[in-house]
Amino acid sequence: MGQSSDTVHSAVVTYASMISLLTLCPPFVILLWYTMTAADGSLLVTWDHLTHHGLLHIWPKPTLTAFNIIAVYAAFEAALQLLLPGQTVYGPISPTGHRPVYKANGVAAYLVTLVTYIALWWFRIFNPTIVFHHLGEIFSALIFGSFLFCVFLYIKGHFAPSSTDSGSSGNIIIDFYWGMELYPRIGKHFDIKVFTNCRFGMMSWAVLALTYCIKQYEENGKVADSMLVNTALMLVYITKFFWWEAGYWSTMDIAHDRAGFYICWGCLVWVPSVYTSPGMYLVNHPVNLGTQLALFVLVAGILCIYINYDCDRQRQEFRRTNGKCKVWGRAPSKIEASYTTTSGETKKSLLLTSGWWGLSRHFHYVPEILAAFFWTVPALFNHFLPYFYVIFLTILLFDRAKRDDDRCRSKYGKYWKLYCDKVPYRIIPGIY
Repeated sequence: MGQSSDTVHSAVVTYASMISLLTLCPPFVILLWYTMTAADGSLLVTWDHLTHHGLLHIWPKPTLTAFNIIAVYAAFEAALQLLLPGQTVYGPISPTGHRPVYKANGVAAYLVTLVTYIALWWFRIFNPTIVFHHLGEIFSALIFGSFLFCVFLYIKGHFAPSSTDSGSSGNIIIDFYWGMELYPRIGKHFDIKVFTNCRFGMMSWAVLALTYCIKQYEENGKVADSMLVNTALMLVYITKFFWWEAGYWSTMDIAHDRAGFYICWGCLVWVPSVYTSPGMYLVNHPVNLGTQLALFVLVAGILCIYINYDCDRQRQEFRRTNGKCKVWGRAPSKIEASYTTTSGETKKSLLLTSGWWGLSRHFHYVPEILAAFFWTVPALFNHFLPYFYVIFLTILLFDRAKRDDDRCRSKYGKYWKLYCDKVPYRIIPGIY
């Protein structure tokens, strides 16, 4: 009876969380933009304006200019995804036995995008400050447009799924929030999640980071060292992401989370607005760090990004060689686990228990959170809101670590218990 009560309570809490995110995330994006660009970064100023004038007075209307900017950018990225050459990469086999096929051209798309954007500005064909001036309208258009896109995904999942990795929970809110399909595609070659997560979301992070930098230069005739550090670290991180993009296709986002509001709306709206917010703040709040402090923050941030990359590289190399590789100069420690697919087929996996992955089960989240802190700290501590992304990321990754542990426990059973006995800490070695 107690277990059933706990299950019901958990379901109610989860359902309430979905409703809260569906209703609170869109207004928060607008309030974040308004606070960073019009309220001097002060939550108190924004709150005062809200109490006197209301949210609708702050909320910018989507404009034709905003939709045009989004449409041109989306079409350009979709064309690069389809047309640029790339190596064929196979994703992990799904529980139903489906194995997605990808074209790994992320680095090429990333370089073409940044070079094109800078060239358009350099030759005065297009001024990126236009994007900044219409940023609120762009976010507003993305909020509504991406919501409609998620409705499309919900309908597609019901009537035209792309693979066997789809299905309904029987609840419209859960289906809309978590998604219907694991690997939705338009036609045979256009992978929707690669587009939303990588080519729109992550790419827009890089484009907006450059936009903020250019805006400050156009406004002040120079770029503050705080903005340079922020932009450099973000671009290093995003470059690392696209270099490792094929590895990302085996992570929880792609291989386990379905294409719904949580992932797709998040990548189309939340990533461009929230993930870029420290740079958005610095546009109108240039800080002079000084050469010594700027270099310290830059080097510390790059070191964290490298460690985060090396964690993923170590695990990829371990999987690629089936455990026949060196980890920190010696043969890796591992657990040979077996599991059963939904079709009843028994398969084997190797669980790495040495190197970075011997420190904790999700140690790679530690340098990722620290990297976010280092590209935010150039904003100093006059206002709280620039640090919202760091706090959000910490909560997101801690939740993701728990969900991944729960999934692996269900998948591997006794082998996962052996793994947890050998690597007892979930994220922070010696603490958690």
